[in-house]
Amino acid sequence: MRHKFAVADAADMVALSYFAPPADLARYFGAMYLFTADRVRIVDHTRADFAQIRFMLAGTGDYRFSDGRDVRTPDCCLLGPTSMATHFDVAGPMQVLGLTVLPLGWAALRAGEAHLAADDVFDLAERFGRQWRDLLDRLRAQEDSGKASNAVWAFLRDQIQPVSEAEISFVEETDRWLADEQSPRVDVLQEATGLSARQVARWCNRLYGAAPKFLARKYRALRCAQILAREDIDWSEVSGDAFYDQSHFIRELKHFTGLTPTELRERASIVIRLSMNRADLKGDIAQLSRIS
Repeated sequence: MRHKFAVADAADMVALSYFAPPADLARYFGAMYLFTADRVRIVDHTRADFAQIRFMLAGTGDYRFSDGRDVRTPDCCLLGPTSMATHFDVAGPMQVLGLTVLPLGWAALRAGEAHLAADDVFDLAERFGRQWRDLLDRLRAQEDSGKASNAVWAFLRDQIQPVSEAEISFVEETDRWLADEQSPRVDVLQEATGLSARQVARWCNRLYGAAPKFLARKYRALRCAQILAREDIDWSEVSGDAFYDQSHFIRELKHFTGLTPTELRERASIVIRLSMNRADLKGDIAQLSRIS
């Protein structure tokens, strides 16, 4: 699967394509993506995000997590939910086929407690079985990206297990809370779900990988970053009264995106700039997946 670089891309030799999930899988997974970097070495970072499944079609490298650990990337990679910008360093040429694992997808894969996998990476074949490695081998032999994405979606249909109505209801309310509120308050989520503060925390940790107050900070910052990267407006128009002051706003964006507002607008890497295009993807994509 090789990207055919346009003239505008030729100097960087980096490309990122997205594929919307089929309707029956849209509640479990966000967009699939094919990332190609035809370089000797690729050093960059990604924003805080949901869990990710990634197949290393070419290239080898490491992730650097928030606690300073450098971890070798498995060829069949499960990246847990991330709490801040995550750095990567890959010997190229690099090509990755990946997809976002939404909270219901995490539950349907029977992946365990999401907070125990946060800011860490695992081998999919070791965690879930040899069939994941077999899929990687098939993907490496596939030249057509459309056929490759279809093969992954078909494979995932066989891997997921039923989720409960309680899980569906909680995720729907939590996604709505995170996407719609400028500065989400936990008591609003408690009222919407009818759960106690302790129950809400337990559900958020299990499915989203973090406590509700932290999730509110994460998606508040990511939502602001998405707007700042795409619109020429002042930070105060974006933040409203959600932050104490400009310094607080800058710290939060830096934590979750790895960039200050000025860097996001003027000096963002091509990886960050291309990843922002996820918001424009046509199809049935979860709103939060467009933000992070």
